Amino acid sequence: MILIALSCALFGIGLFGVLARKDTVAILASVEVMLGGPLLLLVGLGATAPRGAAAAAGALHVEGIALLVIVVVAAEAAVGLGLLVSVARQTKTTALDDLTEVNG
Repeated sequence: MILIALSCALFGIGLFGVLARKDTVAILASVEVMLGGPLLLLVGLGATAPRGAAAAAGALHVEGIALLVIVVVAAEAAVGLGLLVSVARQTKTTALDDLTEVNG
């Protein structure tokens, strides 16, 4: 129960950060926190699963899915920061309010 509450709290903190922040770097960091919540739940539930001959294969699947989520989170961060650097070089700002206009 504590694991579920902690995972929901991490997701909620990340969601609040996405909705409340105006800086794109802070928004990207909040998305990382949001993705960390379900990852924590997945790994925690995989660690507390019963161990046996049939459950061992299921535990490996949980660890594989968690590894896949970590890879996707890292790729998302790399692509997001790359786009942010490109936009910041052109507009000289990372404030989201200043980035709302689309120019040719």
